[in-house]
Amino acid sequence: MKGLVYNEPGSITWTDRPDPKIQSDTDIIMRVTTTTICGSDTHIIKGGVPDTPHGTILGHEGVGVVEEVGSAVRSVKPGDRILATCVTACGFCRFCTSQQYGQCLNGGWALGHLIDGVQADFARIPFAQNSTYKIPDALSDEQVVFLTDILATGYEVGVLMGQVAPGDTIVIVGAGPVGLATVLTAKLFSPTNIIVVDLVESRLKKALELGATHAVTPDKAHDIVNTLTDGLGADVTIEAAGFPAPFELACDLVRSGGRIANIGVHEEPATLHLEKLWAKQVTITTGIPSALSVPQLMKAIESGTLDGTTMISHRMPLSETVEGYNIFKNAATTNALKVVLTA
Repeated sequence: MKGLVYNEPGSITWTDRPDPKIQSDTDIIMRVTTTTICGSDTHIIKGGVPDTPHGTILGHEGVGVVEEVGSAVRSVKPGDRILATCVTACGFCRFCTSQQYGQCLNGGWALGHLIDGVQADFARIPFAQNSTYKIPDALSDEQVVFLTDILATGYEVGVLMGQVAPGDTIVIVGAGPVGLATVLTAKLFSPTNIIVVDLVESRLKKALELGATHAVTPDKAHDIVNTLTDGLGADVTIEAAGFPAPFELACDLVRSGGRIANIGVHEEPATLHLEKLWAKQVTITTGIPSALSVPQLMKAIESGTLDGTTMISHRMPLSETVEGYNIFKNAATTNALKVVLTA
């Protein structure tokens, strides 16, 4: 088979690799039909995720067809259309029993990080019982592929951890794919104001198209939040960029008693200004998704209240994954959001 291999920092190759094999009775083999590129993948390529072994096939957002199942798998069978979530959950460790699948001691974020991922013709999915979901016949690959990561991440780590509620004023700092996914899922809770902050004009425009009430550059963020909240600050701020300045801005914009939810993948330290925050009674949360919300979000897609396909900017064959990365990493000039790759 072919796969997108991370050779070393700065180097990826679409090349031949051995077909994956069942290694445990809880594994399945999935024939990949649709996948996509994530900002986390680009962090790996830059060397920002140093525990990723050289030679790993990248990708953790996969939709496909079951080819083979281990003897312990009962939830899916060969021929089923499935999505494989970005987190792998054994189901029995200390964290899985608390429904914190992203922290699983035997998996967590494994695909395309610690083990071979789904930017390939075939992929081995461990602990398939807890890490895959059947796709309804009425839904296309494109409609569900973002449930594997960014929709679940925006919803669980941003909206739910931030406790977004009807009538809230929320700020999302970062209008990349996960920030925009947070806009889409935040709308399900009817906040009064969804303010998106980003440096790129095309992404601000897209945020407004997807339902943000306001979209501004960082230099205008304080003014718009103060105007809309009578100077109190936002009820919830969500950091979705993964850099120090956006995180610190999210902390600056929150009101006393408010909530700061960090989604972004950070490669370098960010300053926590406790000299400003210590008396404000704020809550700061971090994490990665469990993907336990996938069935709920899939129902929202079926009903028409959630549509992730609006974030697709480019469609390409899986064999052109390297070019897809070039498009994705140059988003400022290509206006790339989500690059969808199909077999």
